[in-house]
Amino acid sequence: MFFKEVINWKIRYAQLADDAQNNLIKEFYLSAFSNANAAVKEISFVALDFETTGLNSQTDDIVSVGLVPFTLTRIYCKQSKHWLVQPRRNLSESSIVIHGITHNDVDNAPDFDNIIAPLLDALRAKVIVVHYAAIERGFLNSALVLRLREHIEFMVVDTMELERRALKAKQGLIGQLFNSKLGSLRLNDCRKRYSLPVYEGHHALTDALATAELLQAQLRHHYTEETPLCEIWS
Repeated sequence: MFFKEVINWKIRYAQLADDAQNNLIKEFYLSAFSNANAAVKEISFVALDFETTGLNSQTDDIVSVGLVPFTLTRIYCKQSKHWLVQPRRNLSESSIVIHGITHNDVDNAPDFDNIIAPLLDALRAKVIVVHYAAIERGFLNSALVLRLREHIEFMVVDTMELERRALKAKQGLIGQLFNSKLGSLRLNDCRKRYSLPVYEGHHALTDALATAELLQAQLRHHYTEETPLCEIWS
């Protein structure tokens, strides 16, 4: 039997801050929220979403960023942010079909380098929420390595992982023994289970909003407002 390593993010962030060479990244670590026992009702979240040139964070790049701050009970749309940036990788035809961002759209857009400071500032002291952690973690790390020559590591709440847990609990032991299908973990399909409205996908800001609303619904249905952060973080 294999056990997933549980990271103590308070200790990990302190280690990362000591090792960081770039001041922006060091400040991000020093201000990172890491109280494992904080109740979800007390936490300031921020939903984060990227649109990219493809799905491989090692060979593709970010073309747009959306983020939406929220709490268990409120979404702060006026504080949301959306950036279109010029990737250092070519846009693929398949990615253009998915998110609709063309070469003309990004020709005059700034490089991601120009938004690193405001992006990290917007994420600072908040719990980052994503739908499928590998994308946002992998692409932000690769973007910073490419531009700052420095890695970044951060804790997230992953709504896809929370939905997978909820579906496995509903599946039950018999379902798990017979390996019955869990159901789709796509963002809009997850939202349908909570009767949330259908949004047009693959726009970074809209998907960030959709992720924020999904977490609120998941917390209401499967957890309590007193649930500690460590039960839902990754």
